[in-house]
Amino acid sequence: MNIGTPCGSGFRTLMVSLSLLMSGTIVSPVTFGSDENTPNTLSAKERKLHFRLWFNGHDLKGWKHSGNWVVEKDVISRTGNGGELVFVRTRVPDDFELRFEWKVLPGSNSGVYYRPGQYEYQILDNEKHPDGRNPRTSAASLYFGMAPSEDATARPGTWNRGRILCKGTVIQHWLNGKKVVDFDYSDPRWHAQVELLRLRGGDVKARGAYLHLQDHNDPVWYRSIRLRSIPETEPLVSENITPQKITAAVRAAEQKKLKAILESRKK
Repeated sequence: MNIGTPCGSGFRTLMVSLSLLMSGTIVSPVTFGSDENTPNTLSAKERKLHFRLWFNGHDLKGWKHSGNWVVEKDVISRTGNGGELVFVRTRVPDDFELRFEWKVLPGSNSGVYYRPGQYEYQILDNEKHPDGRNPRTSAASLYFGMAPSEDATARPGTWNRGRILCKGTVIQHWLNGKKVVDFDYSDPRWHAQVELLRLRGGDVKARGAYLHLQDHNDPVWYRSIRLRSIPETEPLVSENITPQKITAAVRAAEQKKLKAILESRKK
């Protein structure tokens, strides 16, 4: 078990975490994952934790795009080609929690970029899109880096609840109340995944990006986007959960794709 920021011995850190949890300073991950809000609002618990709405549910004030994103029935909707949707009012903090809801149609692909470079929470219909064949590029993966532990997606056309927590060297992705990615990138056991992400263009140490919603030429919808800074006094404990296994055939296809990416950069 690893900690995002050093706090002394493992025993002392565990006791601090338990004390904070019992006092109410930290809300249980189970509570976070199962929290059901009215769309585009903050719950009482979220207000206490100092979440802020980054999408107000009415318009795209604070967001930059090329006219291909609109708000329809209190939902962000991609209407055509034109590029990503970027929240430019402020940058993503170094240590943060992001919650959001997303929906796709069969075969759709999108992504939430939350740190500089290729640092992406994958948005995908796993069943119909080719990226769903590789766990490392499937929904809720740290794209082309860390696979989720399981496929927790809802069926296309229904809403999914996404959640990203980052503090220090710990990264967590949640999907529909399940923690599916959880690792400390300073742990040597994840060297291969960190290196794969680096080759794709993602530096795990990078910080200070604007939040991007990817336009991948497919129908996608977002709502209930809210974020908070994680305070220094709140530890984020990593269980370093095991990602899905990659078959030999999938690994070969992945290497072929990586080779094409690297070759394209030479042109």
